[in-house]
Amino acid sequence: MSHPATEEFRAARDLLLRYRTDEEAARRAFAWPRPDPFNWASDHFDVAAREHPDRLALWVVADDGTESRLSYAELARRSRQVANWLRAQGVRRGDRVLMMLGNRVELWETTLAAIRLGAVIIPATPLLGAADLADRIERGRVAHVVADAAETAKFAGLGGHWTRISVGPVAGWLDYAESAHAGPRFEPDGPTRADDPLLLYFTSGTTAQPKLVRHTHASYPIGHLSTMYWIGIQPGDVHLNISSPGWAKHAWSNVFAPWNAQATVLVVDQGRFDATRLLAAIVRCGVDTFCAPPTVWRMLVQADLGAWQVPLREAVAAGEPLNPEVIEQVRRAWGITVRDGFGQTETAAQIGNPPGSQVRPGSMGRPLPGYTVVLEDPATGEPAEQGELCLDLAERPVGLMTGYADSPERTAHVMRGGRYHTGDMAARDADGRITYIGRGDDVFKASDYRISPFELESVLIQHEAVAEAAVVPSPDPVRLAVPKAFVTPAAGTDPGPELARSILAHARARLAPYKRVRRLEFAELPKTISGKIRRVQLRGREDARGPVTDGARNPGEYWEEDFPGLKDR
Repeated sequence: MSHPATEEFRAARDLLLRYRTDEEAARRAFAWPRPDPFNWASDHFDVAAREHPDRLALWVVADDGTESRLSYAELARRSRQVANWLRAQGVRRGDRVLMMLGNRVELWETTLAAIRLGAVIIPATPLLGAADLADRIERGRVAHVVADAAETAKFAGLGGHWTRISVGPVAGWLDYAESAHAGPRFEPDGPTRADDPLLLYFTSGTTAQPKLVRHTHASYPIGHLSTMYWIGIQPGDVHLNISSPGWAKHAWSNVFAPWNAQATVLVVDQGRFDATRLLAAIVRCGVDTFCAPPTVWRMLVQADLGAWQVPLREAVAAGEPLNPEVIEQVRRAWGITVRDGFGQTETAAQIGNPPGSQVRPGSMGRPLPGYTVVLEDPATGEPAEQGELCLDLAERPVGLMTGYADSPERTAHVMRGGRYHTGDMAARDADGRITYIGRGDDVFKASDYRISPFELESVLIQHEAVAEAAVVPSPDPVRLAVPKAFVTPAAGTDPGPELARSILAHARARLAPYKRVRRLEFAELPKTISGKIRRVQLRGREDARGPVTDGARNPGEYWEEDFPGLKDR
């Protein structure tokens, strides 16, 4: 007989699977399961392994073309061995384990093992340097480190007393391979409480120092039922997600959402993005559901999508808003609609266009089952049709963090007034669809009009020669600020005056006068190590420069005034 926690979790999951294409019915009928105690590895994954022992759980296609495949039963057994071995190395319930592993089988084995043990995982991308790791070890109060052998040199000289475990032999480090000799039966040292901490995420730091987000054994394992629903993953699907280990989206769609559905996690590891290789893998591996960030979608549409007969049933985008032009290009090539969604490291998927919904260009969709979204007027604190996107805490959604582990003050601030404040601005239409405007820090005023960078950027990338764009305010002695675009041109184009004139004219023809892009600079866009554009850095560069009154230009910079006939008379 299954455990009551399993039954409660499964009942909620099955309801979402049943109403996969009926978002109104799902929203009305769904209630968050709140089992306690709850351990996702034993109460769900092991049950899935008994039900479908031979079903493929994990399929990793490495950068060199080699492949690893583990069934649900094999991965359940391996993760129990790893849990026993880690316990023998001193890992205890509540201990914080920094995991710095690439897309390799050991990442998933260790994740499941840590869940079984009740240890707290601190995911860390292999892109981090020594200074980033020192910060994470200190602020995260790390007790154990599990790292790829190739990354261990970054830890040399870092202070603190912590266990060193290497995947691959390294002098002075414990060898993960020894876990193969551990027993396959695992007995927990006690129950796992649903509100026990499970994950500590350092955010990507697009506007400030990375925050330390705390999730529990409920908020991500159970919370990602909404993510499973938004993507449309069904049992037995092959699900491919493009995300780097160490970031929350990797846990979203490479662990919890697909395994909640008892699907196959497919990973196509690429040291350097190759659209042709990725598309070939989608076809060869029979991918049913596909999720990628807008950066990847923008690179994919530069390939000849129509030449590939993809088997995809569902395609989604997350991480940043997806520009409508990209959605249209995919629809023309493949006949499927890329559905946008919204969430944060602090939450699971909150808003989205689930399967079967009518996608409105530019809209993120409606609140997903289990979420009540309020748009709060920043001036009055009252609900409005446009304002800061907040979650109503009257019935706290399970997929919300418990807070910032190192800052009670910051936690209190974002949870003020009975709402969780995302810091993102949005608007809601008469049908309840929500459109993203921008981060509160990114939205700016020009000539006393509020400007959404995302809206202007969506227009700019419609130009065939624009690969990426970021819009920030540029100080102006008359208007106080004007919209300026930093543009990365498409490969093979000449970033000179003719292209600048063409892009400015393109934007002029499609934007209201007060929104017009009036300055443009060709540049590589600064990004976080997770790939998000750091507009705050570009904005700081412009602020430091100040209003330009002598006509000076940066290299690769052009203004409307530089092109007779283009500027307003």
